Amino acid sequence: MNKLSRTLSIGAIAGAVALTGGMAAASQPAGDPTPAPSARTQPSGMVKALADSLGVSVAEAERKLDRQTAQQETLERLGRSGVPTRSAYFDAKGALTVDVATARQAAEVRAAGLAARIPVRAPSALEGIKAELDRLAEKKLPVGVESWHVDPVGNKVVVTVRDTAGRAFVAAARSHGPAVTVETTTADAPQATAAISPGSKMNINTSDVNGGYCSVGFGARDQQGRQYLATAGHCIKGLDTLYFNGSSFAKGTQTRFAHGYDSVDMGIAAISSGNSVTTAVGGWGVVSNTPVRGAQRAAVGSTVCKSGATTKWTCGTISSYDHSVTYTDPGQPRTLVKGLAKSSVCIHKGDSGGAWITNQGQAQGVTSGSSDLSCDGSFGSGASWMQPLDDLLRYYGLTLNTAS
Repeated sequence: MNKLSRTLSIGAIAGAVALTGGMAAASQPAGDPTPAPSARTQPSGMVKALADSLGVSVAEAERKLDRQTAQQETLERLGRSGVPTRSAYFDAKGALTVDVATARQAAEVRAAGLAARIPVRAPSALEGIKAELDRLAEKKLPVGVESWHVDPVGNKVVVTVRDTAGRAFVAAARSHGPAVTVETTTADAPQATAAISPGSKMNINTSDVNGGYCSVGFGARDQQGRQYLATAGHCIKGLDTLYFNGSSFAKGTQTRFAHGYDSVDMGIAAISSGNSVTTAVGGWGVVSNTPVRGAQRAAVGSTVCKSGATTKWTCGTISSYDHSVTYTDPGQPRTLVKGLAKSSVCIHKGDSGGAWITNQGQAQGVTSGSSDLSCDGSFGSGASWMQPLDDLLRYYGLTLNTAS
């Protein structure tokens, strides 16, 4: 799969969809009511899956999770005290660094045991540059430009290109001097495709389990208590009816994705009476099902795992947030998609919409797509993208369903 796969395969599990009212769910990972384990008590299968994904020993993976868990909890406490935390990131040695604006904030962060940095360029300035590039792309989508985003680690905006096209866009980016880096990728153009794959558990507009499918995302509710499925917008771009094991269970109600238009890959589907999405992400027999505890965004550099109908349970690292990506889909015009998170998590066609979660049970997002990404550890120049869940919930005014 050489192109950004927006996999339409909803069958598994961002919370394994457990459907009631006579719908069979035997082949779907069952819910797990047990409390969320800490990093130290995390099921060995989950730690091993992470170790395999990162190419490290099980002991090293466990130590990594323990360190990240402790530092992430400290970061959350700092955030509640008013310290800006959105630009925090784990460095190459695993230390969580927080970008702050004042010496006083830096002292507070260091006193809490984390690293602090007053960056040369304020995050707001970099966000302004990215917003300018977004406006240019809205006027004319830059052919040959794969994506652009704010890199908190490098304290700059990074523009990734595939060829020499989009010269006006690249020139505008370079006009900002050292605040912008332009890099080249050899990966093929990302593709936003509705994969047609057998064995689906959540089909799109058909009760035929061999039809096109996506993977189930997270359950959430509005202020009136109505239940919704949080999913990738391209999975329900036609406000489609969703099927599980041959029976309909939800209907797309809103999406921000449309081929050829400026898009955000988020959408929601109303879950029909008698059906539900469980609050435990299915582990596909690789790990125990992971209870959903919240939607606290993980810092850049954090490890995260995803559940999907095609590649099942895979793990990797979040490399950055707020990517703007140009998707291509055979027979469709190019599409600009904003607000994605980039990672090394393996996904393939059929995983779109699937759930991403940390070992602490913090829901992170739903699968959007990938470009030239292998599941055998040879990632090459490819990457995967997800739609952050906190942005989706905020936009639609929903509350995540949790296990506690």
